[in-house]
Amino acid sequence: MSDNRDDLSGKVALITGAARRVGAVIARALHREGMNLALHYHTSHKEARALQRELNERREASVVLIQADLLQTTKLAAVVKEATSRWKRLDVLINNASTFYPTPIGSVTEAQWDNLLGTNLKAPFFLSQAAARHLKQQRGSIINIVDIHGERPLKEHPVYCTAKAGLVMLSKALARELGPEVRVNAIAPGAILWPEKGIDDVTKKRILSRTTLKRQGSPDDIARAALFLIRDAGYVSGQTIAVDGGRSLSD
Repeated sequence: MSDNRDDLSGKVALITGAARRVGAVIARALHREGMNLALHYHTSHKEARALQRELNERREASVVLIQADLLQTTKLAAVVKEATSRWKRLDVLINNASTFYPTPIGSVTEAQWDNLLGTNLKAPFFLSQAAARHLKQQRGSIINIVDIHGERPLKEHPVYCTAKAGLVMLSKALARELGPEVRVNAIAPGAILWPEKGIDDVTKKRILSRTTLKRQGSPDDIARAALFLIRDAGYVSGQTIAVDGGRSLSD
């Protein structure tokens, strides 16, 4: 059996929302494999600078930062241009940046709709469109970080779930549009990190009880899935990998 692994040394990834949480863990994992990184952030300047210093100390001049508000659609092409300017190539785009908060029916504003659809669906589309030419040149790939709630609606989060459902479909549509040169896939996390605003312990236990593995996952699980899709999955496109401990199997 032939080794389907792809050497990642010197290849370039653009990761949105990369300063903290899952995005930062993915960045560290790809960097360990020899990739150069363009790390996007919006307001997490301190965290982004710290991550850049950490990774550049391991490998000099291997990480650049890009600050941008992804809701400013007209500036997204400039994000891609900046990401490609240092190393004159782009091999991977990871659409990780996201907003998440409840929007119970009866209280939803148009601003909330625009914000949630903008960060979770519109920005990934226009970033992918801007990056497509560069990715085709390298026979690269796109990974969209979706959510198991893109298929299993979460109560009081109809707008967020709609946006993530759209991103699942966008992953399939882009796989058809950009193939054969570019592979496009998605990763759907389950109970990996709890929301930053926090939830009570009873709710946490209830959520974990509905997973097949009866435990919480970690951001490293998402990073390993991303690495698989980039490095090892040369014949996989248009797919969504649920990294949810079997949560999607339960009612």
